[in-house]
Amino acid sequence: MLMNRDDSVLLVVDMQERLLPVIHEWQRLLDNVLWLVQVAQRLEVPILPVELYPQGLGQTHADIRALLPARIIVQKMHFSCVAGGMFRSDQAGMPGAERRQVVICGIESHVCVMQTALELREQGRQVFVVADAVSSRDPASKALALERMRRHEVEVVSREMVAYEWLKEAGTPLFREINRQFLR
Repeated sequence: MLMNRDDSVLLVVDMQERLLPVIHEWQRLLDNVLWLVQVAQRLEVPILPVELYPQGLGQTHADIRALLPARIIVQKMHFSCVAGGMFRSDQAGMPGAERRQVVICGIESHVCVMQTALELREQGRQVFVVADAVSSRDPASKALALERMRRHEVEVVSREMVAYEWLKEAGTPLFREINRQFLR
């Protein structure tokens, strides 16, 4: 199964200012998440950023917030984005909540990302976790989470796989623009 931009939503999980500095290779992670957000915006894929307990972990990183309208950042208390009812298709203002494919990036791989991915699979969604755009404090925790998610039919992909599958074809003006800005 391929990712389709008309049926996908990009879920940005807990990329928060106080948590990021303790995450393994956090700057690389942030750069890859920013890249995905910008590609999604250009391809008109809805973006759903979420924050876990922002009073304790801070807001979504300023660089990500700068790209998004503040009103679309959703706060949560559950580790999973599903457990709190965030992925019900009847929720007003939830961009992409009705979409079948969920592309996930963010932190932490073995907690919020994994719990969300597994619960979305239980709902029958097609779930894609972007391996180079997720991380944890300990790289071993990330590896275990990716392995576990694979066993439960979560697709593990790279950021470029996302972009190329959303694009579908070369030779179009949109491909040339994305290629020039993001893929070279």
